[in-house]
Amino acid sequence: MEILNWDKKYAEEFEKMNLHWLNEFFYVEPHDEEVLGNPEKFIIEPGGKIFYVKKDGSIVACVALMKIEDRVFELTKMAVKPAFRGQKIGHFLIEHALQFAKESGWSKLIIYSNRKLANAIHLYRKYGFKEIPIEKDNPYARGDIKMSLILS
Repeated sequence: MEILNWDKKYAEEFEKMNLHWLNEFFYVEPHDEEVLGNPEKFIIEPGGKIFYVKKDGSIVACVALMKIEDRVFELTKMAVKPAFRGQKIGHFLIEHALQFAKESGWSKLIIYSNRKLANAIHLYRKYGFKEIPIEKDNPYARGDIKMSLILS
């Protein structure tokens, strides 16, 4: 497995993986359509990052770090193709994202999630994320938990 940085040629993979995941567990919200339809505008240009996992010659997973404010980023749009789940690829991605965030001097990462995603929440807790109060006007209708990891 290897981590690749954002490359426009994989933008369609990024969108497809996330749309599949959203439709599998929830539904696609307007905010998702906007971000997934133009990740350069909403993630890359403001200072965020997108990473891909390449395995056996194919893109099999992705994650984004979207800038919220100076040194604070949202870990978002993490998806693993169904055929590759259960292979610790999510761990691999989170470890890379955390290392990158620390090396970049960021102060905090946040995550919006849903309590029905028990495996994901367990994974976030394993890496030190703690539940914090969620604002009423959070960007996701499906979001019922907000977590934070202080990096510095």
